[in-house]
Amino acid sequence: MSHVFSGHQRVAGAIPGAGKGGGSAGFFRPHLQLCLTDFSLHSIGIVLNRLGKPEAFVQFLQDAFLDGAVSLNRLSPEDMPGVVKIMEQYRLDFDDASQYRVAEKYGLVIVSFDSDFDRTALGRKTPAQMLQER
Repeated sequence: MSHVFSGHQRVAGAIPGAGKGGGSAGFFRPHLQLCLTDFSLHSIGIVLNRLGKPEAFVQFLQDAFLDGAVSLNRLSPEDMPGVVKIMEQYRLDFDDASQYRVAEKYGLVIVSFDSDFDRTALGRKTPAQMLQER
């Protein structure tokens, strides 16, 4: 089962255990895969740049994608009409609808603090729920 982290609380700290050498290894069961959308990756880059911490972004990339096992999921231009439909159907803003479309397209479970996903067909799990399942 794969999981995509989503919501407005996108922070590097939301993915403990992603790096091979990190002290929090084992956060997810071995059969689980952590996925991140390109939208979230770009958001993390923007936030860290605004905070004047570009080196933290480079470290995040290293830990999550190069040393870790996080996969990056993208939407294509052909997916955008689906994003608009999701926005209208569930009254989600663009970023949440994009996250939802990625989960739908790749068969992922949404892990988020954002309760807006509760009114969707896919729903969501909270990070706390994921910790309880470990």
